[in-house]
Amino acid sequence: MALTFALDPAVTPDLRDGILDLWADVSNAGGAVGFVPPVTPEAIRPELVKHFAAMAEGRTRLLVGHDEDGKVAATAFLTLNTHRLMTHWLWLYTVMVHPRHQGKGYGRGLLAAAEDAARGLDGIEAIRLTCRGGLGLERFYGSCGYKEVGRIPDAIRVAPGDDRDDVIMLLPLG
Repeated sequence: MALTFALDPAVTPDLRDGILDLWADVSNAGGAVGFVPPVTPEAIRPELVKHFAAMAEGRTRLLVGHDEDGKVAATAFLTLNTHRLMTHWLWLYTVMVHPRHQGKGYGRGLLAAAEDAARGLDGIEAIRLTCRGGLGLERFYGSCGYKEVGRIPDAIRVAPGDDRDDVIMLLPLG
């Protein structure tokens, strides 16, 4: 069964906790979403609060995918550029699908829903994201239409002696 996506859902305690649990579960399964295992929802909370603050300011939009049980199963944050010369593209951050749903096509569904959401925003011509090298993520994003447009070697330090490339991907919407 496919996920049900919602753009800009009401932020309730259940949604907040669902995102925190998702983020911790993805991180602890080795997902490249800004943390390394082990991590708890409480350690992630300050980052989520930053996203919520950007949402309250109108700079960020939340896309949530719910599974058939109504649980938060996927998220992405679409963040508008504030620089006047770059308002024609947006950032896609914290792209996550719960590990229990891996391999079901939900990642592709999430990216398609993010693309649809971006196309619905006035003046947006492209989506830009970065991903951690060494995990095959650039191949996945490439298979969804994104193109690698840059790479900064060893920019992400996962652990001492474990540096990864920061891969910049772009999806033109034209």
